[in-house]
Amino acid sequence: MNYIEKLSNILPEDRVTTNQVVLENHSKDESYHQPHLPDVVVFPNSAEEVSAVMKIANEEEIPVVPFGLGTSLEGAAIPYTGGISLDFSQMNKILEIIPEDFLVKVQPGVTRIQLNEELKKHGLFFSVDPGADATLGGMAATNASGTTAVRYGVMRDQVRDLEVVLADGTIMNTGSLAAKSSSGYNLNGLFVGSEGTLGCFTELTLRVYGIPEETVAARASFKTIDEAVQGVVAIRSAGIQIARIELLCEESMRRINAFSETNYLEQPALFMEFHGNQAGLEQDIQFAEEILADFGCEGFQFEKDTQSRNKLWEARHNHAYSFMHSNPGKKAMVTDVCMPISHLTGAINYASERLENLGIVGGIVGHAGDGNYHTILMIDLNNPEEIALGNQFNKDIVEYALARGGSCTGEHGVGVGKMKYQEMEHGNSLEIMKTIKRSLDPKNILNPGKVISI
Repeated sequence: MNYIEKLSNILPEDRVTTNQVVLENHSKDESYHQPHLPDVVVFPNSAEEVSAVMKIANEEEIPVVPFGLGTSLEGAAIPYTGGISLDFSQMNKILEIIPEDFLVKVQPGVTRIQLNEELKKHGLFFSVDPGADATLGGMAATNASGTTAVRYGVMRDQVRDLEVVLADGTIMNTGSLAAKSSSGYNLNGLFVGSEGTLGCFTELTLRVYGIPEETVAARASFKTIDEAVQGVVAIRSAGIQIARIELLCEESMRRINAFSETNYLEQPALFMEFHGNQAGLEQDIQFAEEILADFGCEGFQFEKDTQSRNKLWEARHNHAYSFMHSNPGKKAMVTDVCMPISHLTGAINYASERLENLGIVGGIVGHAGDGNYHTILMIDLNNPEEIALGNQFNKDIVEYALARGGSCTGEHGVGVGKMKYQEMEHGNSLEIMKTIKRSLDPKNILNPGKVISI
């Protein structure tokens, strides 16, 4: 009996499939990385079923690649060694909301929008906003962040506990409900960001927040991207409690206007959002406006009503789609480096100059408040020269970041695209990571060929 038949013996027939369309849907993500078919797709609905699948996979030495919604940008969910694609879409229940502790328990297939719709009834919200309506399991797997990380932190900061199924089928927990602990090693920190290479998440306990009394958004336009970046650094240095501060280059503003049917000034811009009470917000906004005026801000436009505010952030989140829509037949290569904020100005100037000389359509956008910025390049995957130019550009800005104490990925994860930079970034500690991987997954069946090679 082969392993697919064994899987069919432990799960209903309709949740173990080799249907070609389903295989193709699980062969790719939203990145430019080449697709690869799994051999079978499995849809578990409990930790016990995931454990049973892992026991068969471990016994037969079959690769297992967890799959959420396929929104990853570095190939983390692509099953390059075939095997089992473990789809968590049927594990999509919000298990418990604990308002008094500002916690929620969810299954990994729950999406962030689904969670926030339910939390709203309790006056709460989940803070991590990567743009895409990704699954929470996938967001934990890549340590996602996004526009609100400058105020609330990244995914790792929100995880209080994980239920994890290990390579041999063991079910374990990584934390507790307590707000802090000095007990033992920090397994939450180890598993969040591991991209399915150490275990499969089957339940997450997450931190949530009270919905702010007041929320005000604003746009600020500048003559140059350099002035905008310096304005970000000045606002952060002043200690203003800003919830979001996003940077967009001139070309990005043009594409956004065309795609989202907005009429924003087509100049380098900051999109900002302030959370708090009315009196405190007025002071923060006035101070921010004064600071930005010192850096050549040419227009400070408030978006106070909900509709205008939502339109602003919808336009920001559709940034990548605005480039894709205007470049049919091409694929988006999205870079992702994170800098110490003191080096952010130099890094974005460097990327801007390189992009201008590249001869490829692209733009710069970033979560500038925490030093994380992205460049989107529209690449013809049938043109080897464009692919080579894009890869060289990515390499150049990563090396620039690493030379200044930055990281090759702020939020997209390593997947396959950033593996080549792991030794450069981590040095001798990479061997410790490999030791951990071998200990937890001695047969190398959990998402093999991702994050680190062993």
